[in-house]
Amino acid sequence: MPLTRTADLLAAGAPVAAFNVITVEHAEAIAAGAEAAGCPAILQLSENAVTFHGSLPPIASAAAAVARASSVPLALHLDHVESTALLHAAAAHDFSSVMYDASKLPYADNVKATAQAARWAHTRGLWLEAELGRVGGKPGDAHTPGVRTDPAEAAAFVADTGVDALAVAVGTTHAMTTRTATLDHPLIATLRATVPVPLVLHGSSGVPDDELRRAITSGITKVNVGTALNKAYTGAIRAFLEAHPSTVDPRRYLGPAREAMAGAVERFLRVIG
Repeated sequence: MPLTRTADLLAAGAPVAAFNVITVEHAEAIAAGAEAAGCPAILQLSENAVTFHGSLPPIASAAAAVARASSVPLALHLDHVESTALLHAAAAHDFSSVMYDASKLPYADNVKATAQAARWAHTRGLWLEAELGRVGGKPGDAHTPGVRTDPAEAAAFVADTGVDALAVAVGTTHAMTTRTATLDHPLIATLRATVPVPLVLHGSSGVPDDELRRAITSGITKVNVGTALNKAYTGAIRAFLEAHPSTVDPRRYLGPAREAMAGAVERFLRVIG
């Protein structure tokens, strides 16, 4: 089916999961898992993934082709973009949305850069997500005082930038391999009541099922998942090669790895409903 727009998936108000694509097998697994669950989903490529491949077109074209071949609605999203050049490449490569990440900058600079990105994106029909607060990439960052998203600041940020969604820091951490994150549900509820655009939860791989369901009830709309797929992918490859150490044909172990990722995708989609 034709590619779906991220804005259309989120406009319905139901929670939507966005899964990170690194290899073609990731994209195929996301499509397979979404079809098994009977749910729409978002395939997202991060700037880091694009850097890994050396350029955007090959992996973006592959992900788009997989999405178009799916029997469920799938959208293409460009995630954690810091490069203006990469932002400007999005519209030409089938992306309907971008997460522009200026969260490392001081607040005023974040507002200025994000507002410019949003204005540019909207002239091209792109939906723009931004981040306020600091999700972090190491255990402990999410619980450091002062890094969580302030509701009043978030409302002002959205008003001043014109963004279409906001990634918030509410207790998750990127790259968690254990599902032990504890979320600040009262903060999520306050943000939902204060911020007029969809709220996005980054680092959802580290969130237990019950916490994830509560987060959605509290007001999270878009749920980002990456590390959980990589954990399933790597675990399946490791198990296969340990059992078959003489294997040299990558198709032998990439097949089980793709199936493991598809299972992880299906499970997350069933958890969030």
